[in-house]
Amino acid sequence: MAWFDIGVNLTNSRFSADLDLVIERARQKQVNQLLITGTDVQESRAALQLAEQYQLVSTAGVHPHYAGAVEQDYLLRLRELASADRVRAIGECGLDFNRNFSSKEDQLRVFEQQLELAADLQKPVFLHERDAFPEQITLLKQYRDKLSGGVAHCFTGDRMQMEAYLELDLHIGITGWLCDERRAQPLREAVTALPLSRVLLETDAPYLAPRHIRPRIERCEPCHLPIVAEELASLMNIPVAELAKQSFANSLALFEPEKSHDNP
Repeated sequence: MAWFDIGVNLTNSRFSADLDLVIERARQKQVNQLLITGTDVQESRAALQLAEQYQLVSTAGVHPHYAGAVEQDYLLRLRELASADRVRAIGECGLDFNRNFSSKEDQLRVFEQQLELAADLQKPVFLHERDAFPEQITLLKQYRDKLSGGVAHCFTGDRMQMEAYLELDLHIGITGWLCDERRAQPLREAVTALPLSRVLLETDAPYLAPRHIRPRIERCEPCHLPIVAEELASLMNIPVAELAKQSFANSLALFEPEKSHDNP
């Protein structure tokens, strides 16, 4: 079974000492493709460099936490980065009103500018949302007809929120959050109605390690993706092999459209 981890933060300093081993462990578990997340211009550039070094793919964008710190020419820099073949999505972009590291006004402005950029470049959007669902879905509805597609990255919401994304023909990114029976009950109930054609799998490494792994792990890695898949397949009542095949195909179709017929 081949896997595609559509959300990994390989530029994080927690990987700086052993990145070669992290990628090797992923490949031993057949996690053969990774989408490296960019969170601001500098990190997006670093993500692209890693994608080129390891023959992977990446995103380019500004996380809502950093919306208030963008430089005047940041959109030009993102556009330049996105011209690289290995940059397959705009993001991580969206809204986060939980911590408000940037003002709501800055977040809304920078998110909308990135939606415009994604529409212009016809690249999918890699979406972040926390405690800002009404505002996020409102903006997405305004731009959806212009966008080539996108994914609700690290989706942790309920069925109503999931269906709102699905109505916009967007994908749903499932992480190890699903494995936390204490906090993830709304999500665990929602995925029983998640169409297989909309599923994408991600670890969000080094974050969101599946809670039920024993012994406990402090750092999530792409090699843990099959563990997330096993939990999701159980909740969806389908074979893991079927989930592997379809989620891989979904990932290729969204992020590598020219290779969408090459699913192993």
